[in-house]
Amino acid sequence: MTCENDRLHLPLDASGLPVRPVRPPAGAPNVVVVVVDDMGFGASSAYGGPCEMPTAEALAAGGLRYSRFHVTALCSPTRAALMTGRNHHSVGMGVTSEMSTPEPGYTGFRPLTAATLAQVLSGNGYSTAAFGKWHQTPPVEVTASGPFTRWPTGEGFDAFYGFMGAEMNHWYPQLYDGTTPVEPERLPEDGYHLTEDLVDHLVGYLRLQQSLTPDKPFFTYLALGATHAPFHVAPEWIEKYRGRFDGGWDDQRHEILERQKALGVVPPETELSPWAEGVPHWDEVSPAARRVGARLMETYAGFAEHTDRQVGRIVDTLRELGVLDDTLIVYLLGDNGASGEGGPEGTIREHLVGHGIADDVDDMDARLDSIGDPTTYAMYPVGWALAMNTPYQWTKQVASHFGGVRDGLILHWPGGIAARGEVRHQFHHVIDILPTVLEVAGLPLPETVNGVPQQPVEGTSMYYSFDAPDAPERRRTQYFEMVGNRGIYHEGWSAVTRHGVPWLMTEEPRGFDDDVWELYDTRTDWSQARDLAADDPQRLAELRALFDVEAVKHQVFPLDDRVTERENPELAGRLDLHRGRTTMAFAPGTGRLTEEAAPNVKNRSHTVTVDVVVPEASADVPSVAGVLVAQGGRFGGWSFYVRDGVLCYAYNLYGRDLTTFRGDRPIGAGRHELVLEVEYAGGPPGDAIDVRLVVDEEQVGAGRVPATTAYYFSFDETFNVGVDRGTPVTDDYPPVRNAFTGEILGVRFDLGRGAPLSPEERQALVTARSD
Repeated sequence: MTCENDRLHLPLDASGLPVRPVRPPAGAPNVVVVVVDDMGFGASSAYGGPCEMPTAEALAAGGLRYSRFHVTALCSPTRAALMTGRNHHSVGMGVTSEMSTPEPGYTGFRPLTAATLAQVLSGNGYSTAAFGKWHQTPPVEVTASGPFTRWPTGEGFDAFYGFMGAEMNHWYPQLYDGTTPVEPERLPEDGYHLTEDLVDHLVGYLRLQQSLTPDKPFFTYLALGATHAPFHVAPEWIEKYRGRFDGGWDDQRHEILERQKALGVVPPETELSPWAEGVPHWDEVSPAARRVGARLMETYAGFAEHTDRQVGRIVDTLRELGVLDDTLIVYLLGDNGASGEGGPEGTIREHLVGHGIADDVDDMDARLDSIGDPTTYAMYPVGWALAMNTPYQWTKQVASHFGGVRDGLILHWPGGIAARGEVRHQFHHVIDILPTVLEVAGLPLPETVNGVPQQPVEGTSMYYSFDAPDAPERRRTQYFEMVGNRGIYHEGWSAVTRHGVPWLMTEEPRGFDDDVWELYDTRTDWSQARDLAADDPQRLAELRALFDVEAVKHQVFPLDDRVTERENPELAGRLDLHRGRTTMAFAPGTGRLTEEAAPNVKNRSHTVTVDVVVPEASADVPSVAGVLVAQGGRFGGWSFYVRDGVLCYAYNLYGRDLTTFRGDRPIGAGRHELVLEVEYAGGPPGDAIDVRLVVDEEQVGAGRVPATTAYYFSFDETFNVGVDRGTPVTDDYPPVRNAFTGEILGVRFDLGRGAPLSPEERQALVTARSD
């Protein structure tokens, strides 16, 4: 008998059997998006600024500069808008992820109906990778238990190396590789710096991707921690700028404006906008304040140039790989305006100013040579922020005025943009990046992603402007809002109202009806220098009505002007990972918990019990030492630890006031119960605490901390059992290498009642602020 299959002597046609990967249309370019943090319009030399940025200048010379490009006025919102092509309130990111509330425009949870650029490109055959600052995941989900769907690798990126929060210490960063916590093996004394590390990983990724899949285009996203505070850079970068800023911020504004006119990024008739009220001029501050201010600006400039030089390494790599001409580089010089959050004095302890306390000028003056090193967490005075936003008014947070929302944008794509070294003056917004990238890639705006119907993309492609400098602009209307500061642009006119002062982040709220609206004709008044509200009240009324229409459409209401207060989840009313729990147990090795994933010990009584085994003394370890539990670091936090065999507790208030209590006797070998008892005084947020140190039910130390942190310890440090990661809370032990030398069997937290707002109080607060 002959089997039918035996007659099949000819080979089968298998050409259709392999699974073919999706590929984008032929000619789709690679895409590299680089975002510099907290850089103002007038900071970079590519836009007339004093910070030398040769990479930005070279890319602009080979491509396009946009002179009227806009972002939101804060970090997370700009990133969410960039990634989704929708306005920040439309995707629930009305403020930073750490300030989210239950209101629809402010939840911090991106809806599945607004897919990211990475998801769209990945689904169409791109390799995708993100590096640096993410700042889009709800803080309660930044834990080892996830979920990870809103992490970078869950939002369309194949790979991620960077940090999840608002800012990061560039000397002692706490990073993630994908979703795995990692820390650099090298320390600052070994030459480590975060920006260099991020670019090392990005360059390595590009080389590997081109080795393995050179036929696939790539999308890489680098969101730098620089030039956001803390200003961290090696001394040689600072020294290059020594003396350049001794003339002060007033003179610098005039110099920047003249260079901007020469570059053509502002018209020849542009005027300097009015100086911000409450900010001293350079000749009004003391000699010590001038020395401090100049040094902080020197540090910022060195930080900025160092950052740009690292971006240059990426460009060099693209050139070496032979793909530079086929790569669209989007170099965004700021995610908001330059930051005035350092206050009039500037600071070397950012969280101090964040809690409404001015830094000490004389103390900073005595530490000038330390600024920029690991012992400082610096930010320049608001006067420099205003200068770095030249020629515009105000700063980061102030979405009403161009100083808070207008930033430099450079596009470079030799294979797709014929123009070289030209300026484009069309009005555009960060939501326009997604549709621009999709158009140059030959991809349509998605109707569904992963089976989910998509809400409309609100951005407008800029592709039409690439080789048409005089093309009519296609973005006719754009609203702006951040913490109550609001504005509307429509066909050349802008109506704006500033509600708050960026460096006064703990002030009592005031009614929005008290805000004064201004009117500008930006067709003839480029910098919003001449208020026409009194001359044309009818137009102002029409624009205010248009703002209300746009605000309703995009989920802006109800307005909420709280800043620092909203960084405490109990006061903000958002999801608290541990809400309702009064007892929490942690196993040895638990760590890298962010502020909102850690037990919330602020403004409440609490007890920490640690079950340990202390080893017998030896020649190698004469006495037990190391950290039992710690949260935060050098610039704010607390630590329960052992030094030279003695139980200790340190409370670090904003990096300024360190209170330490020590036991009166060593802990012997064997198993022990070590207890920290903290009794909150019960007053408003930030009140005193009384502390007891207990070993095996016997008190060994006690004392009072007269003031405590009201709202947050840190944006970049974490909670850890058995070690203090990142910077140390106290110099009683070294950075990083401070693990407990005994054995920790377990840790238990018992939490007293905190001081959250009741639902009725919270609703009354929201209602009052909406009236």
